[in-house]
Amino acid sequence: MSTITTKDGVEIFYKDWGKGQPVVFSHGWPLSADDWDAQLLFFVNRGYRVIAHDRRGHGRSAQTGEGHDMDHYADDLAALTGHLGLKNAVHVGHSTGGGEVVRYLARHGETRVAKAVLISSVPPLMVKTPGNPGGLPKEVFDDFQAQVAANRSQFYRDVAAGPFYGFNRPGVKALEGVIENWWRQGMMGGGKAHHDGIVAFSQTDFTEDLKRITIPVLVMHGDDDQIVPYADSAPLSAKLLKNGTLKTYKGFPHGMPTTQAETINADLLAFIRS
Repeated sequence: MSTITTKDGVEIFYKDWGKGQPVVFSHGWPLSADDWDAQLLFFVNRGYRVIAHDRRGHGRSAQTGEGHDMDHYADDLAALTGHLGLKNAVHVGHSTGGGEVVRYLARHGETRVAKAVLISSVPPLMVKTPGNPGGLPKEVFDDFQAQVAANRSQFYRDVAAGPFYGFNRPGVKALEGVIENWWRQGMMGGGKAHHDGIVAFSQTDFTEDLKRITIPVLVMHGDDDQIVPYADSAPLSAKLLKNGTLKTYKGFPHGMPTTQAETINADLLAFIRS
């Protein structure tokens, strides 16, 4: 397996396929690089170099008990891009991965990066605060943590079979293989990483990070996202970015890179080529 070891001794697994302009993918909670299969195969077959890593504590990366916060996630991504010597890269983040990309750009700069894409992403801030009245109550995320601690296997099954892909919506056919693959990825990772990661994705405020980014950023979000509600995320991020473009998908769910891969891939390709 391809791995790097971070400064604090954590082994990070990554995939690196193909040649050409690098496209780097950061996955959502509590998944792995495998969640990008539909994108990795699409882009490698169109002449791009595709790279995706398992976040610390997730997938095949080390199940460390420490560092499950956005600063460490961003530093791990910087360690990977530095190790691979990437230049002119396009960074694509889904959900928590979108927060990782935003913090990476703000914390480590844009010298290696040409463009970025935020898909169904958590910025600017998920939790409800006086400054973010449209956010979700902290109790929602406390309940997530309680369910991870009590029976994360069942919780992961329920999330995948329900709101993540919109399979709980009338007339939407549930895809058993997609549900099982989500559960498989989640159970590969460590409970501590997933438990702590809920705080990282829900309580990190990316407002100032977004303001610092100057490269072109495409913000893609479905208006039927039941995990990261649309109104308090994508439109706000697009306004805070200096060079942001908002693309809204009517009726699409949180997991749209998988269930609507044909549409999402075509729009990603058009943005990268533009």
